[in-house]
Amino acid sequence: MTALVLYGAPVLFALLAWWFSTGAILYLDGLPKRTFRWTMFFVTLALVPAIYGLVNSSQVTTGGAAYAGFASALIIWAWLELSFLTGLVTGPRREACPDNCAEVRGGVRHFLHAVQAILYHEIAVAAFAGAAVALTWGQPNQTGTWTILLLWAMRLSAKLNLHFGVPNLSEEFLPPHLAYLGSYLRRRPMNLFFPVSVTASTAILALLLVSAGRAVPGSAEATGLLLVASLMLLAILEHWFMVLPVHAAALWRWGFRSREQAGALGAKIPGEQVVLRGVAATGFVPDINNLIGGKSLTATAPPSFDSTQ
Repeated sequence: MTALVLYGAPVLFALLAWWFSTGAILYLDGLPKRTFRWTMFFVTLALVPAIYGLVNSSQVTTGGAAYAGFASALIIWAWLELSFLTGLVTGPRREACPDNCAEVRGGVRHFLHAVQAILYHEIAVAAFAGAAVALTWGQPNQTGTWTILLLWAMRLSAKLNLHFGVPNLSEEFLPPHLAYLGSYLRRRPMNLFFPVSVTASTAILALLLVSAGRAVPGSAEATGLLLVASLMLLAILEHWFMVLPVHAAALWRWGFRSREQAGALGAKIPGEQVVLRGVAATGFVPDINNLIGGKSLTATAPPSFDSTQ
């Protein structure tokens, strides 16, 4: 029983933290834009103790310190995610990519347009990741830093897969004011990067689990490795959601309620024939034309960030 608790608790904690934090971010981002200033204000207030928790926990080698570092990293990541999803920090390109950009101008030009759309935020994420490494360098408990680095790497992998093309784009996760980002995604049966990214991630997961099994149960090392491994497993699962006939948004039905109240769900993306928007729908209905042609989604340009609306 003791071993079950020591090994199972980190897994359960990571699962619940992943599910709840994702839903909370979706809910806050679906509220009216006038609330965004307050969302960022309170999340920024939480960011300060989270940074302190990340640094302080890295100096302590207990199981509790591993949980503290993991939770601190998730709060820091929530700040980064909300700064992007509210439209506060995105990129210099705040408009949809021209129709048939990939076909007319070539894949490289289309990729550069996508980079421009998220450039500022990617720089911010890199800066936070670099700061986490610097602030915890040489410390015995690296759970928080590992968590941030893993989230960064798997998020980047997911973005690349969505850009190169996958069957299920999960467009419902994009808020209306960032709908233009859909024009940089492509619906295709598969892309060459997907099996590489999933295989590499699975190999890293196996290494994390082996290392956790060799560590002393309940120690900071074992607990931290299990927390990070659980997060890696969930990130791999999110990658598989891109190609499997499932509707992942149903997991966060409560998180989408703020958008449903505002009428954000249920609308089609311009240029698409069929897009599943309601999380109550069952199964996945692909757009056959886009599956064959691999066309990018199109969307209108967003307004600039204005929390007064």
